[in-house]
Amino acid sequence: MRSRPSIVLLGSTGSVGQSTLDVLACHGSHRVFALTANRNVSLMLEQCEQWRPTCAVMVDEEAARQLREAMPSVSPETRVLSGAAALVEVVTEAAVDTVLAAIVGAAGLPSALAAAKSGKKLLLANKEALIMAGPLFMAAVRDHGAVLLPIDSEHNAVFQCLPESNRLPGRMAASTDVRRIILTASGGPFLDRPAEMLGEVTAAEACRHPNWSMGQKISVDSATMMNKGLELIEACYLFGLPPEQVDVLIHPQSIVHSLVEYCDGSMLAQLGSPDMRVPIAHALAWPERRPSGADFLDLVSSADLQFRHPDTEQFPCLRLGREAVRAGPVSVIRLNAANEVAVAAFLGGAIGFMDIPVIIARTLEAAENGSADPVEGLDDVLSIDRRARELANELLIGIVRS
Repeated sequence: MRSRPSIVLLGSTGSVGQSTLDVLACHGSHRVFALTANRNVSLMLEQCEQWRPTCAVMVDEEAARQLREAMPSVSPETRVLSGAAALVEVVTEAAVDTVLAAIVGAAGLPSALAAAKSGKKLLLANKEALIMAGPLFMAAVRDHGAVLLPIDSEHNAVFQCLPESNRLPGRMAASTDVRRIILTASGGPFLDRPAEMLGEVTAAEACRHPNWSMGQKISVDSATMMNKGLELIEACYLFGLPPEQVDVLIHPQSIVHSLVEYCDGSMLAQLGSPDMRVPIAHALAWPERRPSGADFLDLVSSADLQFRHPDTEQFPCLRLGREAVRAGPVSVIRLNAANEVAVAAFLGGAIGFMDIPVIIARTLEAAENGSADPVEGLDDVLSIDRRARELANELLIGIVRS
């Protein structure tokens, strides 16, 4: 009898991590080797009590100390590790078959890249691994025989709609038969709010997504539609397409998750409930299928499916994302860094909602002279990212003072 594969969940206490554990509980397909988090000790303890992993990693040192003290009475066989280096340690373990990369932001890049270089089956929910290091990341997947499966509902939908011959993970280049791919966007909580009224919205409003339950950062990205700008960039890297062949349509119902249009006029779409457990279950079981625990879609009782073009005046972050991928990898790294700085400042109450695209645009403009910087390895990526964050923070101070 074949033993169950082992999985590491990078970001197990986040929304994607919790959904993944829900799916695993449905069919018990994997043994949990490691759970990792930043500082949510109480939830990590609950997860360790249920799953009894070999390792638990807390990036925050104080959180790791607290977890280490409490673990013997909860899961005595679980070893507690700490720090960012421990994330790389657990994903490169020989006993690990599968890695879910769901750490939000640039902090998730080193461990996701390490998993790719270790030839793991990699379920990618961390956008920044591709945004910051797309060419390097895809080369690592190909060179080391990793299996890359996208967890974002949009990219997972595209993957499912591609021709069978083009679905080898890590080598998902769309064939010449594909005319374009269309990513759908809910439009977030401010879809029908006039642009002139967006300056006064609060962080609580921006985090109140109408269809999806997500963390704060990605919820704000959805509200600004930067998430769709980032997903457009991801799609270009994942599927080997220029930005001209990647479109975005607003679809408020979040039922059609993406579409692939072929040269003969045919269009294939993937539909499903707006529940992250659906793409997670698909990727975990691929190339088979297993239950996800999500509700099945009832087309008769579902709302009418509506589509419209996005307004880039109302949502300039989508335009900035498209412009960045056209400019090249350096601009994409800077875009992501500036967005992370701006979103954190907005969530902290330092700036307004409409200051987010302003900081991003000004960072890209101010850094334009260095656009030819080489990106030959992870150190280059992190260096460009660091300088862009410094610049964005300088610009942020100017906006706060004004």
